[in-house]
Amino acid sequence: MRKYTTLLATSSDRRKMRGRGVAWLVVFTLLAGGGWFAWGRGWFQNGQVALDTPPETNAPALSSTKSSGINTTVIVRPLVPPASTNTDPARALSVLDAQIALDRMGISAGSIDGALGSQTRRALRAFQTREGLPATGELDDATRARLGVTTPLLGNFRVEPPDLARLRPLSSSWFGKSEQGPLEYETLLELVAERSHAHPSLIRKLNGDWDGITAPPGVALTVPMTERAAPRGKASYILIRLSERTLQAFDANNQLLAHFPCSIAQRMDKRPAGELQVVVVVPNPDYTFNPELFPESAEARQLKTKLKLQPGPNNPVGTAWIGLNLPGYGIHGTPKPEDVGRTESHGCFRLANWNAEYLLQLVSVGTVVRVME
Repeated sequence: MRKYTTLLATSSDRRKMRGRGVAWLVVFTLLAGGGWFAWGRGWFQNGQVALDTPPETNAPALSSTKSSGINTTVIVRPLVPPASTNTDPARALSVLDAQIALDRMGISAGSIDGALGSQTRRALRAFQTREGLPATGELDDATRARLGVTTPLLGNFRVEPPDLARLRPLSSSWFGKSEQGPLEYETLLELVAERSHAHPSLIRKLNGDWDGITAPPGVALTVPMTERAAPRGKASYILIRLSERTLQAFDANNQLLAHFPCSIAQRMDKRPAGELQVVVVVPNPDYTFNPELFPESAEARQLKTKLKLQPGPNNPVGTAWIGLNLPGYGIHGTPKPEDVGRTESHGCFRLANWNAEYLLQLVSVGTVVRVME
């Protein structure tokens, strides 16, 4: 009897164990099926939960892609704000996107900053006129559609040892600069901003308020992708509008090749007008400081001789010089691209270095330069 009771108990236990096994099997099947469903929906990626709706963050997803120039890594996240539900590509472009797209065409809004200011409106009008659209200066639907952006607008600048090797302090005096070697970048932020045609404040914003000073070799910084194609041809003439502080290049068929903001002379009597010509084209020029031309400088008033400054992005005429047939006048770069578009020069026409270098490819000795109000 005891043996039968024991066998009965054992049989009961086995039935309970089989029941528990079935229950766990059901649970496991549900979990596995749910997990497989979630994986298929893309809810789990790289060991982290991924939401159906993009999270409200600016952290980019990166995809390593071999490329030339500064675009060594392509950002694959969309540039539409996370809260936007607009799926029309023509409407997705922000002001920042438009500035980058225009810059790639050689239609510059100045240092790219994402703001719809006067320089951006002039660049939009130049593009709209070229495309036969109403020249509103607004980022309207027709303009967004015509921009036709099909490639990523942000990418990565990978900091390499040669970049860090270029950095050096810049003397605050004319004499001190003349004693230096090449007038290179002072900070990594300055180098990255200029290479990507961007305002330093935008570079900081895109990189979590990065200080712009320290970065180890190999770090990838998010920047606008502004690599330009080679010019479509040579300029037949250059048109400078003093009232708008813009410089435009046109081909023989009056088609716009380039549009840039430019600085003009502070004093009206120093502003040339009429028709001029290019007489010399010099990439990466040096600079001769003549103290007689800078009476406002206390140091210049004390100097008794001219000084020669070495080439570099912080050279007073930047990285390109296009001399005109009016002695002492030219179109050139500047070490302060964020200030371009003002009335501040001694008479020359200042461009951002990257725009001056592009213009260098468009002009030749003899190219006509027309200056008008």
